[in-house]
Amino acid sequence: MLIEGTEDVPEAEPEAPKTAPAAPTDGVAIELRNLVKHTGERTVLSGLSADIHPGRLTVVTGPSGSGKTTLLHLLAGLDLPSAGEVVVLGERIDELDRTRRAAFRRDRLALVAQEPPLVPFLSVRENVELFLGLRGLDGGNGQARQTLAVVGLEQLTEQRVSRLSTGEQERVAIARALASEPDLLLADEPTARLDYANALAIGELLSRIARERGIAVVCATHDPAVIEQADAELSLV
Repeated sequence: MLIEGTEDVPEAEPEAPKTAPAAPTDGVAIELRNLVKHTGERTVLSGLSADIHPGRLTVVTGPSGSGKTTLLHLLAGLDLPSAGEVVVLGERIDELDRTRRAAFRRDRLALVAQEPPLVPFLSVRENVELFLGLRGLDGGNGQARQTLAVVGLEQLTEQRVSRLSTGEQERVAIARALASEPDLLLADEPTARLDYANALAIGELLSRIARERGIAVVCATHDPAVIEQADAELSLV
């Protein structure tokens, strides 16, 4: 169903007005229908159909080049499919224009990139508050500290990010994404730089976030430590 391909680089997005929330339909957070993605002459995704549910950690697996990151970009509206439908949180995101996709992404979801752009000379708290400020949210109301407690970093809020371990930095990236209270969390290979113990801890954290917050968490990974924590697996082979 899937043919090896390359992953697209997201384009810069403009400022956009806020969108009104749209609740998931029938307990399904994401619906993929006959999804096709071509990159040049290469077919990355071919006829992919799947339902992804809230309250679960769903892992997207497959070899390098199978389209894992491409799929996350399609879910985030950073890219558009060549054919098929992408329904995210009740919205046909593939039918939105660029400005409305940017607004939807800002208001409804968060993405943890493979190498999250943390600011090394700022503290853990300041990194989260900066992210909230960029989204037009109040970073000084205690939301940053509360979210850092969720990921187990309440004792390191004033520590500079440059002095943290790689595993701790990944938790900062997850906290930063969670602070905006998204309805969908996307994570792209979050344990790629971690050893097994830290990868297992991140997998457990993502699973707990999905369960306790009732949101869909979709993680592109090939890491067994994360896969064993998942509630569902979407294999791109």
